[in-house]
Amino acid sequence: MDVRLVPFGERHLPGFEGMLDDPDVKRFTRLPVPTPPGFPRTWLDRYEQGRRDGTSDAFAVEDEAGEFLGCVMAFGIEADARTGELGYLVAPAARGRGVATAALRLLTEWGFDERGLLRLELMISVGNVASKVVAERAGYVKEGVLRSLYVKEGLREDHELWSCLPSDRSR
Repeated sequence: MDVRLVPFGERHLPGFEGMLDDPDVKRFTRLPVPTPPGFPRTWLDRYEQGRRDGTSDAFAVEDEAGEFLGCVMAFGIEADARTGELGYLVAPAARGRGVATAALRLLTEWGFDERGLLRLELMISVGNVASKVVAERAGYVKEGVLRSLYVKEGLREDHELWSCLPSDRSR
């Protein structure tokens, strides 16, 4: 699937907001449920600040025609440790077409090549089978399970820790 990453901006907010009611987004992400009023704007402001201070960044995933397909994020970037955690959300209509895998590969390249990071991590709910397939296809390695990890209000569940190192790209 040919996709591109562009800095997430104001024009992407309607597409992002449209994903917030999706059951999988509610279930498998750290986004708040219920979504507070004005959350998309707050979310964008937080990532724009992170872009400025180097601690996070967000990109819209678009197809060749510029259609919004989802978004990918890098957060918890630690410049000294050269590490970061990544995440991805794909709009329901774009799922099952390789969008998440292609977008994660692009974000991984960005993390290594543009940011000079040496370790990228994904935290995936043990119940999120589709996301684990994406991680594996994008070259990530499952390291283990973090038991009873706090995710959001009222929910503790096991999460798998997946990682990718620059040397994993040659496999």
